[in-house]
Amino acid sequence: MPTPTPYVFFKDGQCEAAMRFYAGIFGAPEPVLYPAGDMGQPGYTMHAEVHLGGGMLAGADDFDGTTPPMEGSSIMVSSPDIAETKGWFDALSEGGEVRMGWEENFFSPGFGSLTDRYGIRWMVTTEQDEAGDGSAG
Repeated sequence: MPTPTPYVFFKDGQCEAAMRFYAGIFGAPEPVLYPAGDMGQPGYTMHAEVHLGGGMLAGADDFDGTTPPMEGSSIMVSSPDIAETKGWFDALSEGGEVRMGWEENFFSPGFGSLTDRYGIRWMVTTEQDEAGDGSAG
């Protein structure tokens, strides 16, 4: 079965900084980076990967500036550990815009959404226990 991989684009040569930022937040290994200097784009990244558990987040710099801002989708990350998810939310929202503040609701003991400093939209959620009573399990 295939594993979907979000592939995001960054403006103004921010891909490397963003991928290092994400690796740090999620405790991932250093990102895999393919610089675009040999393609006449010094300071830009032609492809990058951050490996997270069994999946990855991939991306590149938008060389010509024509990629529209991220709309209509978000990257969702989750964990049963509310302290961990709250930490992710706080770190990702630093320098960005909180779209929905961190709160408990009917589907999660902790959830929030944001656009980070690089223009990437995130939803951070704490998984409920199997009883579905809103407590982390």
